[in-house]
Amino acid sequence: MTRRSRSATPPCLLLIVSGLSLTAFTALCLHQRLPMADALVYRAEGQAVLRGGDDLYGFTVTEWQLPATYPPFAALLFVPAALLPVTALKATFLAGNALLLAVLVHLSARLSGLATIRLPRRTALCAATAAALWLEPVFQTVLFGQINLALACLILWDLTRPSGARCKGAAVGIAAGIKLTPAIFIAYLLVRGRRREAGTATAACAGTVVLGALALPSASLDFWTRRLYETDRVGKAWIVDNQSLQGVIARALGDPAPGPAVWALPCAAVALTGLWLAARAVEDRHAILLTAFTALLVSPISWSHHWVWCVPLIAVLLAEGRTRTAALVALVFTARTMWLLPHEGDLDLQLPWWQQPLASPYPLLLLPTAEYVIARRMSTRTGALAPAGPVHCSHDDTAHRGTAPEPAEHG
Repeated sequence: MTRRSRSATPPCLLLIVSGLSLTAFTALCLHQRLPMADALVYRAEGQAVLRGGDDLYGFTVTEWQLPATYPPFAALLFVPAALLPVTALKATFLAGNALLLAVLVHLSARLSGLATIRLPRRTALCAATAAALWLEPVFQTVLFGQINLALACLILWDLTRPSGARCKGAAVGIAAGIKLTPAIFIAYLLVRGRRREAGTATAACAGTVVLGALALPSASLDFWTRRLYETDRVGKAWIVDNQSLQGVIARALGDPAPGPAVWALPCAAVALTGLWLAARAVEDRHAILLTAFTALLVSPISWSHHWVWCVPLIAVLLAEGRTRTAALVALVFTARTMWLLPHEGDLDLQLPWWQQPLASPYPLLLLPTAEYVIARRMSTRTGALAPAGPVHCSHDDTAHRGTAPEPAEHG
């Protein structure tokens, strides 16, 4: 066997394994009949816009009676979904999310500075995408027809653009206008000293609000004065689907509605700590991850499929040579322990103490490990295990080297 043929074997094997993974994933999705409940809500939102938008927040759809929960601007973006038959819509979301996952893997490699060694980049991208499909947040995003991957790509693309890029920060603001939680990245830009980018993001977010108000004045008034504060519209905060700090506390106390002092104060402390760590992080990639996971923790509801930020986290860990930690993180996000527990009715509130970590694997088992790995690197600028290949920073940053449960909610 020649040297050339031996070197060509690994890419071929990776492509074969990737093909098998994609085939198995598609077969499993078809077996689950692709409920895509959230995609159907988006379609109904687009239809409401075409009717004038007055009933945008008054309807519920699917057998789970899911309402619209995003700002009016998002509904405007969902109009094309209203023009597609349901079958075509599901096929579009399936193919679109698979493509977006490949984009997220690429952006995660760019964020981490992870260089492809010995393998063609397209082969490595295909293999990583096929593997990432089995991460629970990714799988649930595809199965529900969610937009988590699109938002993560929008934010990461913007934050990894070169310093001084035109309108840098605008995509972050647009993401915040679609789904409010990305607004924490505006705070991230501020604490990192990127005032110009923060201003651009704020202006872009404000523009989405104005556009929504001009196109859907009645729905905008309804959302910003009423629906925004009806957190129960999104779903029950205490079910195992919710992997935020509020969900952890509610399940631990067995209380479906713990008082604000019980959960809001810890969330405020976590938010301040997370942004403080992000401000002090030596490397921008660590600050971005800290901000993303802080948002997931302190949001009243962070469904398990919101945690697609595990993809760039794994990439950063691999780039830093922390293979065992990356494997542990991948295992946590693949194990699906929360779905192995009894969670019908109010059983989520009756879990014994030893099942609590299994019910809240992402905040309890992953985040402390991830934050430790990230925070321990902030005390020094030397001796970092950073890969080759720069990650784009702003001018005032230091340069560095670089099977699914039934839908119980919407949002």
